[in-house]
Amino acid sequence: MLSPKGCTQFADQIQAGIDEAGRGCLAGPVVAGAVILPPDFDLPGLTDSKKLSSRRRAVLAQAIKAQAVSWALGFSWPGEIDRINILQATLAAMARALDALTVCPGLVLVDGNQRFPSSLPQMTVVGGDALHPCISAASILAKTFRDDLLLCMDQRYPGYGFAVHKGYGTKAHLDALRSLGPSPAHRISFRGVGPVPREAQLWLPGI
Repeated sequence: MLSPKGCTQFADQIQAGIDEAGRGCLAGPVVAGAVILPPDFDLPGLTDSKKLSSRRRAVLAQAIKAQAVSWALGFSWPGEIDRINILQATLAAMARALDALTVCPGLVLVDGNQRFPSSLPQMTVVGGDALHPCISAASILAKTFRDDLLLCMDQRYPGYGFAVHKGYGTKAHLDALRSLGPSPAHRISFRGVGPVPREAQLWLPGI
């Protein structure tokens, strides 16, 4: 069996969990997490990241990183999302997260109902972030990283409220878009965003 390019060892009995954060946002990347947990992990309260407070997620994220056999993140930035659509960009981010693991699992558990390109066996699980600890852990790592990134984007692109809504299409965010127009961090192909002004395009990062 072929292994993802980042793997340095193969473990047939080990499962990896994959989940994403930010798929429905108007701005910022979609971030995928991949986590392999040891059989004896000790992570009280581990569940779907959306059911946890930001403080609890932050505590669990550090514990997950400390205990995981391997963990990694994959990204798809707004330019790619606009170019290939959000579904394909999400699957690409998942594939990148899996490729970045240093241990190759025998089975990949994917939250949702969509498989992504990989040579490793996959099983999709709707609601898997509340059912499988490795998917819950992947969900937490993806969301905590993305939320922290949006705090940085709030400083780089002030006025949109990224620190509050983390890029989701809240009324305040849509009002800011109507007033300011989109920033280079926005997904131009998403409804309610619109084109980036020509002068702002000069500041697009390499995405």
